[in-house]
Amino acid sequence: MTRTLEILDRLIAFPTVSRDSNLDLIDWVQTLLNDAGFEVTRIWSPDRKKAGLFARIGPNVDGGICLSAHTDVVPVDGQIWTRPPFILTDEGDRVFGRGTTDMKGFLASALALVERVGQHHLSAPLSLSISYDEEIGCVGLQQMMPELEKLIGKPRVVIVGEPTSMQVAIGHKGKTALDVTCYGKAGHSALAPNFVNAIHVAADFVGQIRTLQERLKNGPVDEDYSIPYSTVHIGKITGGQALNIVPADAQILMEFRHLADVPAAELQSQIEDIATQISETYLSTTPISVAVVNAYPGLSISPTNPIITWARQMVAGSLTTKVPFGTEAGFFSDLGLNTVVVGPGDMASDGHKPDEGLSKSELAACDAMMDNFERSLRL
Repeated sequence: MTRTLEILDRLIAFPTVSRDSNLDLIDWVQTLLNDAGFEVTRIWSPDRKKAGLFARIGPNVDGGICLSAHTDVVPVDGQIWTRPPFILTDEGDRVFGRGTTDMKGFLASALALVERVGQHHLSAPLSLSISYDEEIGCVGLQQMMPELEKLIGKPRVVIVGEPTSMQVAIGHKGKTALDVTCYGKAGHSALAPNFVNAIHVAADFVGQIRTLQERLKNGPVDEDYSIPYSTVHIGKITGGQALNIVPADAQILMEFRHLADVPAAELQSQIEDIATQISETYLSTTPISVAVVNAYPGLSISPTNPIITWARQMVAGSLTTKVPFGTEAGFFSDLGLNTVVVGPGDMASDGHKPDEGLSKSELAACDAMMDNFERSLRL
């Protein structure tokens, strides 16, 4: 694990918060990949301030393994850290630093494999997909996908290394973020009853969204999740200019997370129907608008799929699970590729938190999985 920790130390030192460029890290990783003999393609973001990588080594055939990781991390602003967030701190059985769990630990282990596997003849290819801006809704991979789809080929399996405590995750919910704008009519607050208050319109909409959530509890359900049904969530409400002015507009930022087998369009349609019903009660105002800000698909792979048996063997008999958070896995699955999520760390205890850390035992288990990948590619 020494080399993995050396690489992780270097990765943590790049403060790749999503709002900032990741190019210094990408330059360093691309050099490592080139030195190991990989064929590397850089995929730029539209503004060229960030980039992802696709790297490949081995025979030009179908099959093999694709390892998927993202380079960005969430901010540390406003969090109280007792250790420096962008310096890897080694405290015996754990290491600490922003991104150790989510998800530079997996990336470090994958890059250590890159250096080993480049020295051997492979019977099937090994590839890496390394993205940016995952933490703001899988935006980077969506931007990379037109080019990535041409490069990735047909690997036997895609391993997305988000933290699952080294269990094989076979599912997660999809997510759609919405910008909802409610309209009223401005006027002097002394005459408020003569005007439509946009915040009142928004309040009525929120009330109906809460009713929708109660209905969603009735199904469909998937008991493999801690919250077994689809959910709706209001995250932010803004509106009004001054206390003595009736608000002319109010904005709601919301999301819904849906079971992978529940079409996103179905839930969005229900939300749009609520917007229409509320608008019709305020005939003098502009109808409520509902706009999609971002979306990513869910993941659902059958536990009887033979690739799950193989994946569990690679992780020494790990259990299967479903995770509550989103990943990039659904995009690969939508390409028709077998995709699972497995990586070191626990999102509940460490993800996005101050003093984010990672157990060395889990990092060692990830390295052991990488060794098993290498052996499978050399058979």
